[in-house]
This record gives sequence, C-alpha cells and structure tokens, in this order.
Amino acid sequence: MGILERVNQPADLLRLNIREMETLAGEIRETILKTMSTTQGHLSSNLGIVELTLALHYVFESPRDRIIFDVGHQCYTHKLITGRRDKFANIRKFGGPSGFPRPSESPHDVFQTGHAGASISTAAGLAAGRDLRGEDYRVVAVIGDGSIGNGMAFEALNHIGQLKSDLLIVLNDNTMSISKTVGALSSYLYRIMTGGFYEHTRERVQKFLGKFRRFGPVVARLAKMAEEEIKSLWGPGVLFEELGIRYFGPVDGHDLPGLIKQLKQIKAVRGPRIVHVVTKKGKGYAPAEADPVRYYSPGPFDVPTGRIAPREAGPSSWSDQFTDALIRLAETDERVVAVTPAMLEGTMLKKFQERFPGRITDVGIAEEHAVGLAAGLAAAGLRPFVAMYSTFLQRSYDQVMHDVCLQGLPVAFVIDRAGLVGEDGPTHHGVFDFAYLRHLPNMTVMAPSDENELAKMLATSLTLKGPSSIRFPRGGGTGTAVEAHPEPLVPGKARTVRDGNGIALISIGTMLPVALEIADRLAAEGVSAAVVDARFVKPLDEDMLAGLAARCGRLVTLEEHARLGGFGSAVLEALAAQGLATPVLQVALPDVFVEHGAIPKLKELYGLAAGPVFERVRAFIKGGKVTGGPA
Repeated sequence: MGILERVNQPADLLRLNIREMETLAGEIRETILKTMSTTQGHLSSNLGIVELTLALHYVFESPRDRIIFDVGHQCYTHKLITGRRDKFANIRKFGGPSGFPRPSESPHDVFQTGHAGASISTAAGLAAGRDLRGEDYRVVAVIGDGSIGNGMAFEALNHIGQLKSDLLIVLNDNTMSISKTVGALSSYLYRIMTGGFYEHTRERVQKFLGKFRRFGPVVARLAKMAEEEIKSLWGPGVLFEELGIRYFGPVDGHDLPGLIKQLKQIKAVRGPRIVHVVTKKGKGYAPAEADPVRYYSPGPFDVPTGRIAPREAGPSSWSDQFTDALIRLAETDERVVAVTPAMLEGTMLKKFQERFPGRITDVGIAEEHAVGLAAGLAAAGLRPFVAMYSTFLQRSYDQVMHDVCLQGLPVAFVIDRAGLVGEDGPTHHGVFDFAYLRHLPNMTVMAPSDENELAKMLATSLTLKGPSSIRFPRGGGTGTAVEAHPEPLVPGKARTVRDGNGIALISIGTMLPVALEIADRLAAEGVSAAVVDARFVKPLDEDMLAGLAARCGRLVTLEEHARLGGFGSAVLEALAAQGLATPVLQVALPDVFVEHGAIPKLKELYGLAAGPVFERVRAFIKGGKVTGGPA
C-alpha cells in the first residue's frame, strides 16, 4: 500500500517522517499525472504546488485553521489529502469533485475561489471576524499563478497592513499565470528571486564594520543601524514591509524539510505577514517543466512521452476565427488595437501579438484595468477590442458602465467562453453577460450563430459610434466559410433563416442549430415553423417581432443564457412596449448556478438540448403544461 492511501485527512501527515513525506509528494504527482492524462484539468500549476500544500497542512491544523487557495485550480493536492482521494479520478466530471475549492464538498474547502485575486480580501475578512468573535485560529491565503497582480489583491494588501490582523499570505511564485506574468510587480519579484545584491552588500558592510567592533558598543550600534538601512533600501521584501506586512523569503518551494521548518517559525510570528515561496510550474514532469503553458490544461496525453492527443478533426475554434478576423480588420484599419487580461492563449490573441506586436496589450489578471485602459485608448482615437471570458468580464462591470458606456466610447468587448463552458463549473459558466450588458445605455449587444456572422459583427463594431459586445462559445465553430470581405450588419436587423406561419422560433447565437432541428421535427408533424436568427439582443428588431407575432401567434425564444434578464426577457419587454400580448416560451437556463460537467450532459439536464426543447415546444403549441425544462 502506498503512503497516499494512508492519508485520509491532513492530521495523518503528522504520523509521517520527512522521507515518507517526500515519497508522498512523488505519489501525489503520479496520481495527478495519471488522472490528468485522461481528462481535462489543470496540470502544470498543480504539479508545482505539491510540497507547499503538504507543508501547509503539516504545520497548520485544517479545517480549524483556514487555508484559502487562490487561484482555486491549484487545489488538487489539497483535495487528495482531505478525504477525496477515492473520488479524484472523477474530478471535474458531472457528479465528481469540482476542480476548484468548494465548501459544500469538504469543511477543508474554506471558500469557493474560481476567480483570481480574492483570497487576501477573504482572509482579511475571516481574520477580522475571528477577532470580533474572540476565536482563535490561523488564516492562510495561498495566492499564486499571477493572482498577486490582480487589483483586488493590491487593495487587500493596502488594507491589511493597517488592519494589523494575524494572518499569513503565502505567495506561490512560479512567475506564471497561464503564460508568463507581466507587469512591474512580476519584475520586482523576479529580481528578488534572482538578485543577490542585498545579501552581497550586507556581507561587505558587515565585514568592513567588523574591523571596528573592538572599539566598543557605539560602533556595534552603528553597524546594526547600517544593516537596517541597507535592508530598508534594498531588502527583498521592502515593498511589503513598507505596507506594514512582515516579509519572509524567498523560500524554496520544493524543499519540503526547509518549508516545514520555515512555516513553523513564521507561524510563531503574529500580525500580517507574507512568505515568498518560489516554485516551478510543472515540477517533476519534464514536458510540463519545459512548457508549462502547453501543459496548463492539456487534455488527454501520454505520460511517458508527453505527447498530447491531437484535437478531434473538426472546424477551428471560435477563438481562432475571432483572432483571424481581427487580424484582417487590423490590416486595413490602423486604429484597431487589442487588450486582454492574461488571456493571450485562451482567446488565441497570441497570433495577433505575433502579427502586430505593438498593437496589443496584455495587462495580466486585471480585468478592471483592461477595460479602463481600453476606454483611454478609445478616447485617444483608437478602436480597442477587449477580449476576455464572459465570467471574467463580470469583474469589470463598473468600468464597462462608467468608463465606457457613460462616455459612449467605441470599445468592442469580445466575449469568449460565453454560455456553458463544461467542466470548470459554476464559477466559469458565461451565462449572465446579456443581462449585465443589455440594460446599459449606448451598448450594442450581438451574438453570432456562425463564423461568418462573427466576422460581420466584428466589422459592424468598427462602424458604431459607441460600445458593443460580441459573444461566442467555447470550442469548435460550425464550419461555416467566412467571406473574404464581410460586410457590416445593419444594427438591430435580424435575419429570417426559414419561413413559416405556425410558430416562430427566434434564436440568438449558438441556439440556431437547435431551432432548425425543432423546426424539422415540427414540420414532420405538420406544423410550419419560422426560424429567425436574432443576431442582436440590443437593439432588437422590433418590426420583425411585431410581424412574427401577427403571423404566427406564438413565439419561442432560444438562448444559451440565464432566463432572468436575458434575450427572452428583452423580447417580452419589446412586445409589451408595443402593446402585444403574444404568448412567448422562453428556452433558457433556470435561476441556478449550473453544475460542472460535459456540455452535452448539462444541455440535456438544463433543458437546452433539442430533445427537451422539442417536448416543451409541442406542449406550448397545444396549450398544455410546458415541461422538460425551466419554465
């Protein structure tokens, strides 16, 4: 029996000696590699944090002590030693453990951390709450993968130095987010890790002043003052020390005995403190060490060779198509620039960077700054395209409203991973962007049904005087050919894909294929269904809606989005404004946070697949009770 099989709770670590702990670290890496080689998960980040996680659980007493992992996807070792080893093979699968900390799974998961940068704020709140209630436990925030550069993390660092609460920040510094971290803080941390200037200078001064120590305590005090002055000027943690946070490090994050010793010593210190732990992303697996970006979340791969299974044949991804179209626009319009918050790879903007290196900015994990920067670029006469995932754009809502929409600036928001994203689960499903964008004045909201429509919408955004958004899903496109010179669309103009007069199926974005399949099934039963690709959530084609209402009598809206505040709600509002009491069936996601799991499974479960949609539409036509999905 392996050592990992003997560890069911963190307390079991205390029964192991250092050699057994190091063996355990190897077994954990083997388990992570074996599991990730057959599923889609976060590999390189989790390989890099094994020893650090073990040391933290050895020194601190979870769940009594609160350990928060940020970003949450670096929690796999934590899950393996907190009672979920037997379920780990099903991580991120429907019904299996989440790929992020989740309090409903385990008392050891203190907080659900799917978005980066929140842990220090949460830790500060836990520490303050502990103190107010007169309780006694330790609070540890483990922040890594570039999260320390997030604006929320900076705000929290600024506060806790003043708060003076007893809490520990563990900076898991691997110089990476998904790709190489950017920005001045990253450069500062790199200098700490690689520069020996402080130590070298201190040694020289100590050696020089040592010659005079025999002259008595006055010179000894001068020597001590000199050492403190050098530390204040060139010490590795001077930034944090000046904020009122005691700095320790840098510490080797793969030296398990050293880590445990250091953490025990730091645990004995009170007040706000930070330990700078240097780790290697992909540690212990040569292919991931050599290319941590490629093995960030590689999908199925062969462990001995590192060969990643080729992607199934099919159309190129929506992200690829977006970047290709944006490059074509940039070639003809020098005002076009791109901005992204640490998503060069995810949104495929790496290709744009290679083609136009001076016209793209990666701001790191700083979504609010990305939007504020884009607002400034637009005010300077450029046409910025801000590309990020739907779930992360939520974090910059105030900047979208105040800095862009209120000013009426022509910033185009390109929203990747819109709709259901699968195994990343409720923190990452992009199902709220229609609702939080369409009510903002000046904003045009679009969603393409295929790649050619996407290219047209990107071109459309360049013709608009104000802001716009274009959303598309994760994964492969429809395979639709893109015109050489896509023409801009008329804002608010829908397109009729199929005529009919019995019922109207009005889809937005990815739901067009479902609408067409429903129309085929209805035709087989003698019902004539019109199919419309709405294209725009705002402005809506109100003339089209009025015509369909008069001709068909019943309308069905289809969207891969939350029902409340979404496209269907916009249609109902438009009909009400025209005084039309047309019955409308909304096919959308219910008012819940959708679980993690394969997208086809989730669509079936939550009523967006063709089967359950068809049953609901049939019942709607017959005037009976609508079942098979969210009402």
